[in-house]
Amino acid sequence: MYGQLSYKSKQFFIAIIKLSIIVGASYYIYNKLLNNENLDFSEFISFLTKIDAFSTKNIVFLLFLTIFNWFFEILKWRILVSTIKKISFFEALEQSLGGLTASLITPNRIGDYGAKAIYFEKQYRKRIVFLNLMGNVSQMTITTILGIIGVVIFYSTYDLDLNYQKILRIFIIIVIVVSFSIFGLQRSRLKIKGFSIERLIEFIKNLPQRIHISNLGLSFIRYLIFSFQFYFFLQIFGVDIDYKSAMIVLSSSYLLASIVPSLAVFDVLIKTGAAVYLFSFLGVNELTILCISTLMWLLNFILPSMFGSYFVLNFKVPKASD
Repeated sequence: MYGQLSYKSKQFFIAIIKLSIIVGASYYIYNKLLNNENLDFSEFISFLTKIDAFSTKNIVFLLFLTIFNWFFEILKWRILVSTIKKISFFEALEQSLGGLTASLITPNRIGDYGAKAIYFEKQYRKRIVFLNLMGNVSQMTITTILGIIGVVIFYSTYDLDLNYQKILRIFIIIVIVVSFSIFGLQRSRLKIKGFSIERLIEFIKNLPQRIHISNLGLSFIRYLIFSFQFYFFLQIFGVDIDYKSAMIVLSSSYLLASIVPSLAVFDVLIKTGAAVYLFSFLGVNELTILCISTLMWLLNFILPSMFGSYFVLNFKVPKASD
């Protein structure tokens, strides 16, 4: 249907999509800041003013960590895409930040997949979607491995009052759902727009080993940077906690937050809730964690998405002859 539209109709259709993404992302940011049930905006500003710890040096260093974090994400995307088409670092930056902006208003950030795909010609789009999936899965793999280690250490270190029967029931439900999902995939030979699971597995197997290694390696570096940034915020806020203890709690909270599907609108709430609960075992003030989580969200998602908005507005459909 889209291919049958005239050039002017296509441009109008794309302009509507661009505007919808920008308006939706702007509303999301506004609503999250001013109508946050967990943290009142005026209370947030008042708390930041009172601690008086944000020197120019600290601000510059925090921004440096954010840039460093996204540098490795953009580099990872460029390396993944290089398996089917060579792109510049600037093109990878444009696609990564544009995808981030589009992902803010979609469930589990799936808007990122579509946004990145339309930067490429039609013959590349299926593979682009799966390369994006590979990048996200590698990040989730690092989060899961380090998270499991963190949860084990956390459980053995702190006295947790857990309802084991409820946990067992949840575990059984998860096992049943996963089992039926796997069975269903095998029976139905699920296809994603004509791209079967079998072909996806074959596609992944055919990628060079260096791609898999760099994918996981860069995901690990991003994890370390993001975690250290949170720890640096703890130091700025005057929280007396050593790096090891902070990493145990952070890795556990990242794992708990990552396994819960959600709209991007609620993603920060889930991550914050997990962090608040786990850091309470270390005696860290709830307001401190709420403020740090909000600042992390602003630095690593909202600030980059503002630059992404520029790329969304200036997006042009690639020519098929390329």
